[in-house]
Amino acid sequence: MYVCLCNGISDKKIRHSLHHFSPHSFHQLKKFIPVGNQCGKCVRAAREVMEDELMQLPEFKESA
Repeated sequence: MYVCLCNGISDKKIRHSLHHFSPHSFHQLKKFIPVGNQCGKCVRAAREVMEDELMQLPEFKESA
């Protein structure tokens, strides 16, 4: 599903970036993919995808 229409960023692209770059914050994620830098309507959905994916990773499950 497309999360950011302005930049054509899908939830798959966000999930891939989380696994490949391992950003620890949304601000860091924005350095790797251009999400939320145009109209900003996607920021909430992008953060939800990020949080959901991070909760699936074993190292975050142990610390939660």
